[in-house]
Amino acid sequence: MLKQQLQIKLSQKLSPQQIQLMKLIQLSTLDLEQKIEAEMGENPALETGKEETVSENHEDDFEGNTKIEADEINVDQYLSDDEIPAYRLYANNYSSDDEDKTIPLSGGISFHQYLHQQMGNLILNEEEMPIAEFLIGSIDESGYIRRTLDELIDDLAFTQNIMVEKNTVEKILRSVQTLDPPGVGSRSLQECLSIQLSKKKKDRPEVEHALSIINDEFDHFSHKHYSKLQERIGITKEELKTALELISHLNPKPGGALSNTVQNTHVVPDFILTLEEGKIEVTLNRRNAPQLKVSNAYKEMLTGYQESTTKSKSQQEAVLFIKQKLDAAKWFIDAIQQRHQTLYLTIRAIIDHQQEYFLSGDERKLKPMILKDIADKIQMDISTVSRVANSKYMETPYGVKLLKTFFSEGLKNEEGDDVSSIEIKNILEQLIAEENKKKPLTDDTLSKALKEKGYIVARRTVAKYREQLEIPVARMRKEL
Repeated sequence: MLKQQLQIKLSQKLSPQQIQLMKLIQLSTLDLEQKIEAEMGENPALETGKEETVSENHEDDFEGNTKIEADEINVDQYLSDDEIPAYRLYANNYSSDDEDKTIPLSGGISFHQYLHQQMGNLILNEEEMPIAEFLIGSIDESGYIRRTLDELIDDLAFTQNIMVEKNTVEKILRSVQTLDPPGVGSRSLQECLSIQLSKKKKDRPEVEHALSIINDEFDHFSHKHYSKLQERIGITKEELKTALELISHLNPKPGGALSNTVQNTHVVPDFILTLEEGKIEVTLNRRNAPQLKVSNAYKEMLTGYQESTTKSKSQQEAVLFIKQKLDAAKWFIDAIQQRHQTLYLTIRAIIDHQQEYFLSGDERKLKPMILKDIADKIQMDISTVSRVANSKYMETPYGVKLLKTFFSEGLKNEEGDDVSSIEIKNILEQLIAEENKKKPLTDDTLSKALKEKGYIVARRTVAKYREQLEIPVARMRKEL
């Protein structure tokens, strides 16, 4: 049976403009520059140019609608600069005293290109060369092949239509493993270290001892069972120490060093903080964002349509197109301004909260601060603060810092004062650095040592902070 009923429902939806604004807030300075370039390529009504003299006496009375009728368009509001507020016509992204600067980009070839260049040195026939090229393409950025031979054979059959035997792939893989850097193309850490040691001269006893450790006793080596290594290999403590020192100088990620050298490691700060006579000054880095304005050419195009008494269907479509592009350009400029305003409010709130740190640079003066603290101060959502903090850098007198490093949990010391977890991590790192490596401190011992310094931290919390600092457990820190 059909029935009719009324239902009251409250829902909240984000408009496309709000979604785009959130995406702009999340972008770093370099990403914003690329976004602006892409927007200018898509919207011909958006141009770069110097600031123009415009009047701000009138407000733009346009309200966006999803459906646009050409006859209802008031062309006059797109023709006169007096009808458009200045902040919608341009984005003053840098002062007149600033010089135009570009971001230096490092050049070079990629890791895989470097390996392909060496393929000519391999002694392979025409049938084996495509297989070698496929194996090189299967190497990850660390220099390893993280797949079994059976998986490689299946992929060769399905993707390259190459049927090959397992022993043939094994033989070609051995040839690939002779490429530079040593250890590239390995399938495990053990194989990687073994290849690097095999390329050293065998006339030194420590090389032979190191090869025996890696090839025959890798499990004891990885667990640092030094007494068993001495017993099974039959060497003295000093000889073991020399062999382990040789192994420690090997590269566990042969592709890492080369791949990092061809990447752009230049960090562009989004904020610039300076200290002037004990006062903190912070500015947005806007030099990479060009000055934006609405195209005058598009407004001049509308002049012809205004003077025309009759409009054909094609002319109406042209008016709709021009209006949409002008609206999109004005909104994008407005969104850039809102982004700058949001970033500035957020960074000012962070600086006010951590003022003692920014005045001294002493990390012990960092206060506990979570996203909600800043969100409450600027009266914005926590997700907005998170987007700002996760991808933005700030240039300070103490180095370039990632904003999210200023956020930390809070603990209380014996005196009842709130202490940042960053301060506790620094003390924990210092305790581990000063420990006796022959008898490393356990997490329980570290917890007691922190308590003696006035910080009440449980053993499980010590283990969590140690893992965040990427410090191994006591057994793995043991040395001879």
